Amino acid sequence: MRWSPLVITSLLAAALSYYVYTPLPDAIEEKWKLMLLDATIRTVMDIAALMHWLGFGHSILTMRAVSEFMEVDIGPEFVPGVKVTDETFAGVPVRVYEASGGDGSLRRGLVYFHGGGWALGSAKKGAYDKMNRIFSDELNAVVVSVEYRLYPEVQFPEPYLDCLAAAKHFLSVEVLSRYSVDPERVGVFGDSAGGNLAAAVSQEISQDSSMSAKFSVQALIYPALQALDFNTPSEIQNRNAPVLTRSALVKFWVQYLGLDLSLMDQVLLNHHSSLQQPLLTPQVRARYDWKLLLPAEHQKHYEPVVADKGLERISETVPALLDVRASPLLADSQVLSECPKSYVMTCEFDVLRDDGLMYARRLEDAGVPVTSVHYEEGFHGCFSLAVTMDFDVGKRAKEDLIKWLRDNL
Repeated sequence: MRWSPLVITSLLAAALSYYVYTPLPDAIEEKWKLMLLDATIRTVMDIAALMHWLGFGHSILTMRAVSEFMEVDIGPEFVPGVKVTDETFAGVPVRVYEASGGDGSLRRGLVYFHGGGWALGSAKKGAYDKMNRIFSDELNAVVVSVEYRLYPEVQFPEPYLDCLAAAKHFLSVEVLSRYSVDPERVGVFGDSAGGNLAAAVSQEISQDSSMSAKFSVQALIYPALQALDFNTPSEIQNRNAPVLTRSALVKFWVQYLGLDLSLMDQVLLNHHSSLQQPLLTPQVRARYDWKLLLPAEHQKHYEPVVADKGLERISETVPALLDVRASPLLADSQVLSECPKSYVMTCEFDVLRDDGLMYARRLEDAGVPVTSVHYEEGFHGCFSLAVTMDFDVGKRAKEDLIKWLRDNL
């Protein structure tokens, strides 16, 4: 039997459509654009996993190589008014963006930490590079984007320590003066894993009495803030959501914290935060208890998942699980009370939605002024993708943050 070109083409088209098509909630706009993006991400991940299985290197390194191949370098003409230089702050590579506008007075300063699950992304490439050029220009600001080390080369706490060192260096009187930055107008922001790092670094610096200049604002874009409950309502509701699934989130956390990857299935069931963990006192559990911290409309019909037994004493053998430098949501109220004015962005169709909402609530309860912005049609990654794929919700999110920074920094 011979297959006609038309039949073969039809079958291939049907197979491709089946692979690309992912049912999405009605509230999400530009569905086919998001489906194509998600299919691309899944394809890269599948290729990387296959290469790893065949012995051709770590899957993360393959994903980085493919991503870099797909990225197009941009030149100074993208935002002509911004000077871009690569520097080293306290031994950490950074890219510095300096706006050329203004009236000669002191400028705003911003420290930025990129997302990517503590394993992917770069301060110097792709969407993050474009975004920081725009932010520098729009805000007449000096933006410092930190190229912190990534998994698998390092694990926690190295990325955090890189970010803290670079931030402290920038906040020194000498460096702020060199860049003509007002020490009273310096902020920190980050998205996803970068939001985690921004929150943790902000907490540490707010507690450091030796620092003469500190952050006056923090902006956290769909931040990852805790690794003890992977069954929050948003993680169950969005477990198969595009861009970042629940299983991918858990894998990023397991890698970052140094757990054995063979434990992933148990971590998904919250066995790592079972009642067998003596260090998880009622006081600590209350800091990430979504039944106490989430509004009813986000709790919906879900119920907490607390295992009676499982991975006994793992919180003692893997102390990173309870380290506030890894999970800023676990900080006590006194620490939170000293955090700067905050902007917390969350998206409805994002596994990390509830982390951000819980942190905003805890900051507010601690007396910190908080602007909590929630996008009902938003999804994970939409903020940084606004400058590469023109998602409408992402463009609104970018414009809203720029406006808030103009008004508050």
